[in-house]
Amino acid sequence: MKTIVAGREAVTATEFAELALGIDLELFTGSATESAMERAARLDVAHEVLAELRESDPETAAYAESLLRTLPLKQPRPSGRRPRRAVRRPVKGCTARTAVAA
Repeated sequence: MKTIVAGREAVTATEFAELALGIDLELFTGSATESAMERAARLDVAHEVLAELRESDPETAAYAESLLRTLPLKQPRPSGRRPRRAVRRPVKGCTARTAVAA
């Protein structure tokens, strides 16, 4: 069974929503690999589109606004920083010699 919207075949649920609603979901949800500058630019455009949607289609605007509150599945790690590693510290009053002798 094929799902066709406006003469185009939707392969995934995301494509179906994009075709049915006429909005780009990634504009409102973002991607896990975008930089801070890219995110700021995307959000500026998304807010402008959202303002226009509120006037023309309030239901779609409400859906798009809810997408703004979602996060991409994977968040990028801060660049230049390594993840923390657990460090074992010796027990107070216990040295390596007493630990081996015990």
